[in-house]
Amino acid sequence: MSEDTPPSAPVPRDESPDAAGDVSVAALGDGRLRVSVCAGTACVFAGSLAVYDAFVAEVRAAGLEDKVEVRKSGCHGLCSQAPLAVAADTTLYVKLRPEQVATVVGEHLAGGVPVARFIYKDPATGAPVPDWHEIGFYRAQTRIALRNVGVIDPEDLAEACARGAYAAAQRALTTMTPEAVIAEVTDSGIRGRGGAGFPTGVKWQFARTSPGDEKYLICNGDEGDPGAFMDASIMEGDPHAVLEGMLIAGYAIGAHEGYIYVRAEYPLAVRRLRQAIADAEAAGYLGDDACASGFRFGVHIKEGAGAFVCGEETALIASLEGRRGMPRTRPPYPAVSGLWGKPTNINNVETLATVPWIVSHGAAAYAALGAERSRGTKAFSLAGKVVNGGLAEVPMGSTLRHIIFDVGGGIRGGRAFKAVQLGGPSGGCLPAALLDTPIDYESLAATGAIVGSGGLVVVDDTTCMVDLARFFLDFTQKESCGKCVPCRLGTKRMLEVLDRIRAGEGREGDIERLESLASTVKRTSLCALGGTAPNPVLTTIRYFRSEYEAHIREKRCPAGVCKALITYAIDPVACTGCRLCAKKCPTQAITGEPKQPHVIDPAACIKCDTCRQVCKFEAVVVRSGSAPTSAAAKDA
Repeated sequence: MSEDTPPSAPVPRDESPDAAGDVSVAALGDGRLRVSVCAGTACVFAGSLAVYDAFVAEVRAAGLEDKVEVRKSGCHGLCSQAPLAVAADTTLYVKLRPEQVATVVGEHLAGGVPVARFIYKDPATGAPVPDWHEIGFYRAQTRIALRNVGVIDPEDLAEACARGAYAAAQRALTTMTPEAVIAEVTDSGIRGRGGAGFPTGVKWQFARTSPGDEKYLICNGDEGDPGAFMDASIMEGDPHAVLEGMLIAGYAIGAHEGYIYVRAEYPLAVRRLRQAIADAEAAGYLGDDACASGFRFGVHIKEGAGAFVCGEETALIASLEGRRGMPRTRPPYPAVSGLWGKPTNINNVETLATVPWIVSHGAAAYAALGAERSRGTKAFSLAGKVVNGGLAEVPMGSTLRHIIFDVGGGIRGGRAFKAVQLGGPSGGCLPAALLDTPIDYESLAATGAIVGSGGLVVVDDTTCMVDLARFFLDFTQKESCGKCVPCRLGTKRMLEVLDRIRAGEGREGDIERLESLASTVKRTSLCALGGTAPNPVLTTIRYFRSEYEAHIREKRCPAGVCKALITYAIDPVACTGCRLCAKKCPTQAITGEPKQPHVIDPAACIKCDTCRQVCKFEAVVVRSGSAPTSAAAKDA
């Protein structure tokens, strides 16, 4: 139908938000058992494809092909336990190796008894958890954007449709006006999940009312934050949700062409998106008569070269047009003059993947989740020193404590939580005192951090905050496009100060110098890359100022990390003279007679940490400044 055709009677829909937490798969209609092998990037890297092949071979060898179906899925979420496989829809096998598959097939699939030694075990009790739905990591989540990720085979359109794919688009294109779609999205309260948090419905309305017969829609899949992989997992695990969201958005704003800008470093996402586009076109969901509605919509893929700055809208558009990815001043905004000078709307992958759920369940169901000004859910990638690293989704307004300890399972090795870097390299480092901060746009802004795209990097008490701030600033400094002086040179000057502090050459006034430079860079940079680049430095100074002062005034790194401020020594009481450290030392800096205490020559020591790692008696002591620290203080 045309865009001006009035809607007919609405299609009934499920108003309950319960489906947000439903990540199970219904049993196969033919009665066969199902084995789902995770084929997300983390699991593939860990060898899951070999595990999949082993399942196929062992099922065939056991003559169980008529009783067992072996399939692949997208990222199941618990990446720290990769590779994963779910058997009979309930049992989660973790860190599974191909040679263990025969045992699983023989004892579980053929014999009906799960293999306890390969099953996920509760980190607190060590007891196997027989049903993966009861694992704290999954139980504490509410999945909407990730509703099908890890559940369906992302390369099987029929399976996606069985879970509701394209039903929302069918409803929107055949029973709703574009204005009604925009109103639904606006009323839901969803804000852009790419980091800026601009209201999605308002953004669509701007593009809808912008004059012009030709308009474009862009899906921003240029996820570049270190430790962030939410968008990649959605594109890999549920590509049809992204395409359906684009189709609905295109219809709402009046665009007939859509582009997915995805970094080339995501080859699996690119391949599955290409297949999904071809399958959707063949099935009539995309193309000249999308969903048999008379609306034309096509989707194209543009692979980006991996420049972090291309996550900024105007830089992304420049790259898509074949020019160097550099931001430009605004106005005009893309909604007025974007791709090839035409009105353009840009949305993040997670935002678009959420839109079909909103259309299907209604704005009220989505708005019922989350915080007052931050509705719905948000996907996060948990990385760093957390027990359950991986992909998770929780309602906005959830606290950092809930995500890190209830979902993430706390800190590895029982060590103390120190900080979380939230929002990627442009985010902020928040201390333990702020663990009960709700994750919403306004609350985090007050702390100096941002929601960002959703990366959470957790660090423990062995992390040096000066070193951590330097790591993230080094990333943004290298990723600066160089167009504006404040970002290009300001971040470089800040990096030089941090390097001097870490080298033991810090001097009084360096903290204030960093704060002054950061203020200038934030206020005068052309785009958000420069405007947010100083955040890690400013928040570590704000919450961990004493560590900066220790580096500068005492020439001491409290965490025992900065090489210039530490020395290695051997405790003569603990040393047994086993000579293992001397044999492993790459510079022969360790000397001593067998069965006698050894010594380290500071002049020859390159502080590679090999001696501490190989010592079985904890005899190697790391000294920082004038105060020695135990060897355990260096444990990662």
